[in-house]
Amino acid sequence: MDAANDFIIFLDQFLGSAIWFPTLLLFTGVFFTLYLGFPQIRYFKHAINVTTGKFDKEGAKGETTHFQALSTALSGTIGTGNIGGVALALHLGGPAALFWMWMTAFFGMTSKFVEVTLSHKYRSELSDGTISGGPMYYMEKGLNAKWLAVIFALATVLSSFGTGNMPQINGIATGLQATFNLDPIITASILSVLLALVIIGGITRIAKVAAAIVPTMAVIYLIGAFAVIIPNANNILPSFLSIFSDAFTGSAATGGFLGATFAYAFDRGVNRGLYSNEAGQGSAPIAHASAKTDEPTDEGMVSILEPFIDTIIVCTITGLVILSSGVWVEKFESEFQRADMTFVAGDYDETDTSDIEQLFSYLTGDESTVYSFTGPINLVNGEPSGNNDFTLIHARSFAENMLFSNSEGLITGSVSVENGLLTDTSIIVTGDSLLHSVPLTTKAFTRGLFGDYGQYIVSVGLVLFAFSTVIAWSYYGDRAMTYLFGSQSVLPYRLVYVVGFFYAALADTTLIWNISLITIVLMTVPNLIGILFMHKEMKQTISEYWDRNKFRNKTR
Repeated sequence: MDAANDFIIFLDQFLGSAIWFPTLLLFTGVFFTLYLGFPQIRYFKHAINVTTGKFDKEGAKGETTHFQALSTALSGTIGTGNIGGVALALHLGGPAALFWMWMTAFFGMTSKFVEVTLSHKYRSELSDGTISGGPMYYMEKGLNAKWLAVIFALATVLSSFGTGNMPQINGIATGLQATFNLDPIITASILSVLLALVIIGGITRIAKVAAAIVPTMAVIYLIGAFAVIIPNANNILPSFLSIFSDAFTGSAATGGFLGATFAYAFDRGVNRGLYSNEAGQGSAPIAHASAKTDEPTDEGMVSILEPFIDTIIVCTITGLVILSSGVWVEKFESEFQRADMTFVAGDYDETDTSDIEQLFSYLTGDESTVYSFTGPINLVNGEPSGNNDFTLIHARSFAENMLFSNSEGLITGSVSVENGLLTDTSIIVTGDSLLHSVPLTTKAFTRGLFGDYGQYIVSVGLVLFAFSTVIAWSYYGDRAMTYLFGSQSVLPYRLVYVVGFFYAALADTTLIWNISLITIVLMTVPNLIGILFMHKEMKQTISEYWDRNKFRNKTR
């Protein structure tokens, strides 16, 4: 497991964590925003009118309404990224990360408008009468680049596991275990059966379930969030000031937080923003392809609302809950996950500025002054004793009050560490450290009007958010499989999808999130390249749309 995680982190250094990827993502959004004249602002009101069915026509091809298509796409984006992803971004990049999530969403509104419009324009009707669409169709028919379409479709299948499946159930299982002490295998078993029952029905059943779940989960989550924000209202202004003031400088160390550079906050904010709203990733166009309309631009208009709802509203509210409550810089008792834990050589002091700077550099890849610890650790009743020349870092913070145990209880004796990792994987380490992902958001929700009961709102919201995401991504994956191998491949794919869903509930959280970083890149880059090459056709498509629908200009 450690070797797999190390390999994934190695790949992420060249893909998701490399500065070129978030730069390409933002560049594409900025380019289309300027090239098309800020459509996310000019067409926003019109997008609402289209979504509500104001311009619907009888007899249009498709299987879902505009609202159902939007709900399906939103159910694919509003998931653990809004609960755990925001918390992870703040944990890694500080308040500045939220600023770059906003930027990703604002310019992503245009990217999504473009990708959905082009994909809907080139959608196909299959022999069984169902509609299949997505970037692979515009790549093949519009760009005449079958090879690029195949790459995208393969990446979509991988992303259906790495983005839409595995992190979601992992987040659900972690959250329910932390809140209700529910064994992950019970969560996995029950939800795997429900998943199978829903996805067998295809897009029609998926759309109906999504249209019911999305509004419900939004109301529940917002009630719980404002129950925290209102009592901590005095921290709202300082939170916003830190978001903007740190955006181009990075965040200084404070509390248990070791700090973050501008580049790190930029990268994590853009990456987590993409994970949350999927603008430019090419996933939402697959859901929108099923909408009943003969106007591709209509469906592109509808998609403008997605990043706004997902990131600018929901993610911002989550971010304010975490920042205003102050939990992001506090340490809490938890069981340490191996992928989050590293032993470094030397006795470092959290109050020493120089030590903090050295450890932050180490955590961001610079091992010139700080080295991994190798050697024995002497324990008495689970506690390190004697002159142990090491410092344990967990969740990017100095671990405190550590206890080492195994199936027999607290350990007395010696345990071995090699290259910063415990050699015995059966050893459990608990202690105080920062939290991240779902546990951090869960803790923040206990700092409001509902007290400890706030964690139940996160758990319920998490189940609804994440499960709806898993359902939507199963459809994205089966459309990609249909494109690659035909409709006969759908059933085997769905079976594997359910099995992967079950397995991920029991896997390491950090490993799962790291997998998602890689699969996002593999899917997004071909799509961004594709829509950039089709920029002239996109502009012409919009122009022809308004020529055909001059009467709608009054509604814009």
